[in-house]
Amino acid sequence: MPELPEVKTIQDQLNAIMPFRIQRCSLSRVADSIVHTPMDHLVGRSLLRVERKGKLLDFILDDGRHLLSHLGMSGGWLIASEWITTKHTHVQFTSDSGYLGYVDPRRFGHMYLYDEPRAAAKLAELGHDLLAPEFTARYFKASLLRYPQRAVKVSLLDQSLFAGTGNYIANEICAHARVLPHRLVQSLSTREINKLYRAVSTVINGTITRGGVAFGGGYRDTKGDKGTGVQNLVVFYQQECQLCKKTPVVKTILGQRGTYHCPRCQK
Repeated sequence: MPELPEVKTIQDQLNAIMPFRIQRCSLSRVADSIVHTPMDHLVGRSLLRVERKGKLLDFILDDGRHLLSHLGMSGGWLIASEWITTKHTHVQFTSDSGYLGYVDPRRFGHMYLYDEPRAAAKLAELGHDLLAPEFTARYFKASLLRYPQRAVKVSLLDQSLFAGTGNYIANEICAHARVLPHRLVQSLSTREINKLYRAVSTVINGTITRGGVAFGGGYRDTKGDKGTGVQNLVVFYQQECQLCKKTPVVKTILGQRGTYHCPRCQK
C-alpha cells in the first residue's frame, strides 16, 4: 500500500501540472468499485491544486469542491502526453495539456466528490499528518499514551492518531528507535517515546528523498518509476538487520500484519 512518502511524491508531481482543466472523463467497465460519485460532474471543471492529509489526496476544484482519492493497496496516478493505455487504468481525465489517469490493479482505492463541509469532516477523521507543523513531540506522546494497553506498532498504524503511517513505516520507526514493535505503550519510557518521535522524521524524510518505496508490482509514481526508498529499509523485508549488519531479522504477525524486528537492536 502506498504510504505517506509515496503519496507525497505523487502529490508533488501532480501539482507540477496544475491547474488541469478536465475536458473529458473516461471510466473503465469496473470503475464503479472505485468511483463513488458521478464523474461527469467534473467535465468542464479545473483541478487547481492537490493537497494531502496522510495517505489521502485532496484535489481542489475551481468550484470549491474536493475530489478525495485514497490509493488503497495498489493505486496510483499517471501523467502522460498521450492517451494512457496502461492496464488497469480505471479513470482517465483529458485536457489540452495531456492526460491524467488513475491506475489500480487490485481496485481497493476509492474516490469521492465532496463539497467543502463533507470534505472537511472526512479529513477531520484523521489524526495530524506526520509532516504537518501540528505533529509535535507533545502531540505524538499524548496520542500514543491514549491507548496504553496497545502494542506500539498497532498504535502507530492508527490513522486517527497518526495520518500517513503504514506497515513498512511503522516497522522502520520502531527499528530506528530501537523499540520492539510488540511492546505495550505503557511500558515505554519518556526517552523511548522521544526516540520514536525522532524516528518518524528519519524514516519519512529519508524515504521521500528517494521517491518512495516499491515492493514487486506495487507503487509507481506519476512517471511510472518505482523510487529507490527500498534501499533505506533496515528491517522491513530484510534478511539481516541493516543497523547492526549481523543479526537475522525476525518476522512475526501483529494485528494481522507482517512485523519485522532485530532481536539485537530492539528491546
